[in-house]
Amino acid sequence: MSSRKIIHIDMDAFYASVEQHDFPELKGKPIAVGGSSKRGVVAAASYEARKFGVKSAMSSVIAAKRCKDLIFIKPRFDRYREISQQIRDIFYEYTDLVEPLSLDEAYLDVTINKKDNPSATLIAKEIRQKIFEKTGLTASAGISYNKFVAKIASDYNKPNGQKTVTENEAIDFLDLLNIRKFYGIGKVTAKKMNSLGIFTGKDLREQPLVFLTQNFGNSGEHFYNIARGIHHGTVNPVRLPKSVGAENTFEDNLISIEDMLFQLKNIATKVEERLRKKKVSGRTVTLKIKYSDFTIQTRRHTFDYFISNSSIIYQQAKELLEKDEIINSVRLLGITVSNLDIYRQKIIQLKLDL
Repeated sequence: MSSRKIIHIDMDAFYASVEQHDFPELKGKPIAVGGSSKRGVVAAASYEARKFGVKSAMSSVIAAKRCKDLIFIKPRFDRYREISQQIRDIFYEYTDLVEPLSLDEAYLDVTINKKDNPSATLIAKEIRQKIFEKTGLTASAGISYNKFVAKIASDYNKPNGQKTVTENEAIDFLDLLNIRKFYGIGKVTAKKMNSLGIFTGKDLREQPLVFLTQNFGNSGEHFYNIARGIHHGTVNPVRLPKSVGAENTFEDNLISIEDMLFQLKNIATKVEERLRKKKVSGRTVTLKIKYSDFTIQTRRHTFDYFISNSSIIYQQAKELLEKDEIINSVRLLGITVSNLDIYRQKIIQLKLDL
């Protein structure tokens, strides 16, 4: 039996809740953090807005149609980061094994903790109370013996609740869930599973490994394991991002190459800023093009060395843009740098000093 004690903390409608806390006149009202323009996207929605079907990543136009009283709020990421740091400081009062997933959620391994508290359930309750006292915001928590079950459990009693699932309870807990509740099973995969008669965790657990592998390739074994509550991932306090990027959706579609290159230069500058902030560099530059008909095209190039300079990133994106014909007017451009590593400049400098 596993002896690990994992907590997944997830803030409740974080961006929207911050806005409602800082501006009390917004409390109880349906708000969406994001742009209200015809190309805007909802970054977060309050629970009042979610009742109307408004959710993150939704087009602002669709969101406004679903909720006629929806209030759009411009994001204040500096404020969100400030509060996120306050929340993480609370986490570190209990353990150094903290793995942030984003500004509003993290895993904590409290198997051995600074409070010498043997109960992960009580620790989660304390943390949620401290977060509320410090920030005025509520958080939900999942407590279990591995990261996968803990993350699913944190969503079970949202908002402002928590759920503990022991190893003995895991299969019964997972069996009853819709597979869309399984972390990592998205809309497309769920649709395919449904077509194969898999709708619940129990349906998934009853499928042989061979069947899952035949239908889902390398992911088949993963699905086989998680249906049984098996997940071996550890809480990793040092998480190197897989990629760093930036993109821009335009108010009006772009037609000329000159306009696209102008936009790419600005995007490359943002990518460099983010790479330097995360103290990483990368070898692969990927250009993303979304056309006016919503089709998406990606073009990429991999260097033999690591880069983080905006001029190099822009020049490569420019070459990728001009490599093939642009088949339609463009509504979005994005640049991503992947195959990341720590700054190579530091290693070179160390050799020079020696």
